[in-house]
Amino acid sequence: MENPYGVEALWSQGDMVIKVVAMMLLAMSIASWYVIVIRSWRLFRLRKPTRALVDFWHAQSFAEGLHLLGNQRDNPFRNLAEEGQSGLDHHVNHKADLHGHLPLAEWLTACLKGSIDESSENLQRGLAVLASVGSTAPFVGLFGTVWGIYHALVNIGVSGQAGIDKVAGPVGEALIMTAFGLAVAIPAVLAYNTLARGNKAIISKLNRFAHQLHAYLITGAAPANRNAESISSLAKAQQKRSEAV
Repeated sequence: MENPYGVEALWSQGDMVIKVVAMMLLAMSIASWYVIVIRSWRLFRLRKPTRALVDFWHAQSFAEGLHLLGNQRDNPFRNLAEEGQSGLDHHVNHKADLHGHLPLAEWLTACLKGSIDESSENLQRGLAVLASVGSTAPFVGLFGTVWGIYHALVNIGVSGQAGIDKVAGPVGEALIMTAFGLAVAIPAVLAYNTLARGNKAIISKLNRFAHQLHAYLITGAAPANRNAESISSLAKAQQKRSEAV
């Protein structure tokens, strides 16, 4: 025998408002689980390049270090290293441009910060969906419950039958909408907190890696011509001091 009380009865007896609310909750659930799966998989893939950060500084060359970080396209650590090297080469080879008048340290800082900001935006992508679903789904379900109870009470009043068996069924069916709202919201909230904590750890490692890269590119990866210019400038300064004495 078919159950007269339950989800199927709620759908068959509900009006258009209840059906729209149910479809909204279903769409919210699909969107949140899509974000959860995609973002979780990406964080899982970043475990390997994160562990490779230590090996990067034990590499014999910058190219070997990049290879150790991996070749995946959405690797923020490799992108950061490549952006720093590209910024150094661009600054050295385009002295005539406006940025050529900036100190190299400030130019590299801006390049590395831009890469970190871009990676942070990519990591945070989709979390707004989880936050929205987690905060609104319970109220959407509650609205469905309130409307369902109102609709059930109106039908009971019209029929003139107010027994407990006539009230419990429709009201209980309406309360299912609240349960649906909570079932959609709870995974979204838990996943948001987990993913936000994982992204925060990645960004913290990016900032630490950027600081190390900045020091390396300033002191250890300078081209020969820039070293020659620095030595020449230092020699001229020493000569001026000796003449002044």
